[in-house]
Amino acid sequence: MSGSHMNSEQEHKSPRESGEDSEDESEILEESPCGRWLKRREEVEQRDVPGIDCAYLAMDTEEGVEVVWNEVQFSERKNFKNQEEKIQLIFENLTQLEHPNIVKFHRYWTDTHNDKPRVIFITEYMSSGSLKQFLKRTKRNVRRLPLPAWRRWCTQILSALSYLHSCSPPIIHGNLTCDTIFIQHNGLVKIGSVAPDSINHHVKTCQDDFKNMHFIAPEHPSTMGPPMDIYSFGMCALEMAALEIVGNGDSGNKVTEENIKKTIDSLEDEQQKDFIKKCLQKSPNDRPTAKELLFHPLLFEVHSLKLLAAHCLVKRSANISETITDELMQRWYGPDMIVAEIRRKNGPPVQMKMSDVPVTEKLEKFVEDVKNGIYPLTAFGAKQPPPARSRAISPEMAESVKSVTPEPMDVENRKIVNMMCDIKPKEESCDLLLTIVLRMDDKMNRHLTSCITQTDSPKALAQELVHYGFINEDDRDKIATLIGETLKDCCSGRSSPSRIFQPLSHLPPPTQPAAALVNATLPLAATAVVNSTPTQVPMHSTS
Repeated sequence: MSGSHMNSEQEHKSPRESGEDSEDESEILEESPCGRWLKRREEVEQRDVPGIDCAYLAMDTEEGVEVVWNEVQFSERKNFKNQEEKIQLIFENLTQLEHPNIVKFHRYWTDTHNDKPRVIFITEYMSSGSLKQFLKRTKRNVRRLPLPAWRRWCTQILSALSYLHSCSPPIIHGNLTCDTIFIQHNGLVKIGSVAPDSINHHVKTCQDDFKNMHFIAPEHPSTMGPPMDIYSFGMCALEMAALEIVGNGDSGNKVTEENIKKTIDSLEDEQQKDFIKKCLQKSPNDRPTAKELLFHPLLFEVHSLKLLAAHCLVKRSANISETITDELMQRWYGPDMIVAEIRRKNGPPVQMKMSDVPVTEKLEKFVEDVKNGIYPLTAFGAKQPPPARSRAISPEMAESVKSVTPEPMDVENRKIVNMMCDIKPKEESCDLLLTIVLRMDDKMNRHLTSCITQTDSPKALAQELVHYGFINEDDRDKIATLIGETLKDCCSGRSSPSRIFQPLSHLPPPTQPAAALVNATLPLAATAVVNSTPTQVPMHSTS
């Protein structure tokens, strides 16, 4: 009997669970226009984005990781045409979202070659499973989730919601349930990617999930706003606290108000009850915001100096090259490094070295957890969303509409992690060929080339890169310094083929306009050079 049961379990295991991928599932069905993402035949049941028709496992050929290939199919071409500009703008803004507690929305593109157009977008693959699955496993062993774990999860989810609701205009998740929240082995919680509500009215399939109807706020769909997400979060918080809601829709029974009230009454902590009741207020105006909930007595805490220092370290080390060796780090943070000194009037100073500081835990792991988003700052210094992007002019329009004064392009929100510059004489010309390779903080490369002269100002060149949306304004001085030092080497005849980013120094102000650099942003494995002339030709950035 037991042998029969084991055979039955093995039969029901998917190839992924058994560690074996069939040839059919690993077959490549489609490729993204840039060639970075390869769609496989294997479907993904993690429907973390509402309104999608299908989701497939895909391979990120640059990072070597699995991602989710989501497809939204429109019922008619005219429906897509009417919404195309709006949808592209919203998806463009979604790709700018960067928060450790939100499933990453990588890229999107449209396919209009068929009668039924598609929007395809790539999201992070969460292999660890949903919070719902975790709660089911936990219920077998414990009756209640420990309060510290519940607080940590709520803080991470609210941090993500506060980030979304702080956007202008606010971004509404609209599908927050325990099935669309994911938890990793290290305790990191992420809410599923956000899909624009506008696509739900035009997609081929968009059906409400009966088992999750109790997560939907009473005012839906007449009123859409941040309070709707707060109501859904309150239901998630209740399910996390009780591990399940009595009469849960999984059994086919609709969850009633009486079921919800009984589950709240079963909780032991009065502050926890108050917290959940505030989220589940009938009137959206009576519900607190995500930021206000972070200041609820149950969640609010004064951050320790250790946590603040870890966040400061993570923020400052964001631009440190990944190639820095342990030997170099030991030179700065070795056991003999002096970390404090006590000076006395009547005696020699007392110094404390790294080796004198007691280490009761692995600080490396704690800093890594902070970097991953497990311990967000909630009292202050919360991560702010990027400014909303307006739709940039298309390359076709840029060619047809000529302007005496070129209009500025998109604002680049990404920061530069690494950069390299090379200047060499151009063949059969008196000009110089400037090449800049940038490594952005989203692990994409940007390769820029342009013809310049020895009289061009590094400051002016850097300013034009900001003007055309190729670099962030905060990186302007770094780029100017790098160009200036490389140009100096080239003009002095020193054989320095390239220069990597050096410490900042201030350069003189620009004395004359310089040539614009033309951009191409491609995956690391397929970086290409786009040559340009010294004329100012605004082009739309595809990154």
